Amino acid sequence: MYDKIFKPKKIKLITGEVVEEKVSRTWLTWLIIILLIAFSVILTNFDFSALSRSGLFFQKLASMIPPNWAYFHKVLPPLLDTIKMSFFASLLGAILSVPFAILAANNILKNRFGNGIIRLIFMLARTLPTLVLALIATYIFGLGTFAGVVAIFVFTFSFIGKQLFEVIETVDMGPFEAAEALGVSPLKAFFIAVFPQVLPTYLSTALYAFEGNVRYAAILGLVGAGGIGAPLSFAMSGYKWSAVGAILLGLLVLIILVELISSRIRKKLAKG
Repeated sequence: MYDKIFKPKKIKLITGEVVEEKVSRTWLTWLIIILLIAFSVILTNFDFSALSRSGLFFQKLASMIPPNWAYFHKVLPPLLDTIKMSFFASLLGAILSVPFAILAANNILKNRFGNGIIRLIFMLARTLPTLVLALIATYIFGLGTFAGVVAIFVFTFSFIGKQLFEVIETVDMGPFEAAEALGVSPLKAFFIAVFPQVLPTYLSTALYAFEGNVRYAAILGLVGAGGIGAPLSFAMSGYKWSAVGAILLGLLVLIILVELISSRIRKKLAKG
């Protein structure tokens, strides 16, 4: 289409051969980028004057350093709550996602209606962000870590379940069919012949979800769902920036440790 609108320039070489020099598309690429940026600015009512207040951000950042070291004894309990919420919800979600993933895989359960129902459950569970799920859970179950566990569980269940059934549908079904031919029940045949093929991916996905859940759990306290988010919100609303620095430092250390451990485990799984 582009070459039809902007026809190539014909050049005659010394040898008498005629070649075509295509018109550069660089200017068109830049034009599209500029138009997209302009459209985004107009659509979002972006205020460029906000950039002039960026110095305030660095002032607040400077007031967090050094952090209030005496505040760390108050940081540890909610940090532990954060890691416990993340671990328990991730474990529960990972376990319960397996039977649903089996039912969602069309090469295991050859029933389109049944597959569709389970996939719809996964889709609906993934529709709402974790923070919104936590907000809903606080209204149902009250304030506290249980609401946070419910929110993280729903996300983990849907995330791992979707990834798992998609992987199940790509495996070699030969061993599964052979086991069924020998009279083994479909469920037992699945765990004998199919599950070992998807186990590394399943565990890797579960670990990846756990990493993300630690981060999600850190902000769930902002809506009263427990974890480190609650003291962080209180410290920020009270302008206690040195305490905010202590909380953020503790959270940073926790996330780095979780990522290092998870990354090492995933590498071992990849090597088999």
